[in-house]
Amino acid sequence: MNPYPQPVTVLLADDEQLIRSALAALLPLNGDITVIAEAADGREAVRLTRERRPDVVVMDLDMPVMDGLQAAVTIHDDDPDQIIILLTRHAKPGVLRRALKAGVLGFLSKAADPQLIADVIRTVARRQRWIDPSIAAHAMTDDCPLTERELDVLRETSEGYAVTEIARRLHLAHGTVRNYLSNAMQKTQTTTRHEAARYAREHDWL
Repeated sequence: MNPYPQPVTVLLADDEQLIRSALAALLPLNGDITVIAEAADGREAVRLTRERRPDVVVMDLDMPVMDGLQAAVTIHDDDPDQIIILLTRHAKPGVLRRALKAGVLGFLSKAADPQLIADVIRTVARRQRWIDPSIAAHAMTDDCPLTERELDVLRETSEGYAVTEIARRLHLAHGTVRNYLSNAMQKTQTTTRHEAARYAREHDWL
């Protein structure tokens, strides 16, 4: 019995056409899911979400042009109520934290069985969060000593931005950014902000 008055409409975004096409073919077999659009990168996913307004967006985390997390942030800037699921091969705790902060409701392995993905689509369509248990366990045991803001400034540093630009992008005072960077260097026992950013990436905190 279909639990919804209408099928759940889905936008699929994945740069791997074989995987995207397979999901597009398999998900509708459940009867209550309809794939209404497909995107090959994050920017296209943002555009198609604006145009088609799917119930649920299912995106790969690692895509060209704009990755799934950046696309999720952009989509939620447009519509905070849009439901998003991220699929990933590499479940880094830092990425999970950023995804939850961005309002992503579903987070699971890209290797998940299509039936599980369908079940998660139904779950998040009811606005219930679903996080892959192994990813959640990894995040809970993560011993990152850095605060979210310290991670934010290191993330911007790793993207190549100077302190002045980081302050502008994060809407922080110049001195505040320097304080966050100094704290991060002390906690990671590094001597430069670039070394601190590299250390954080190597420990999967970013």
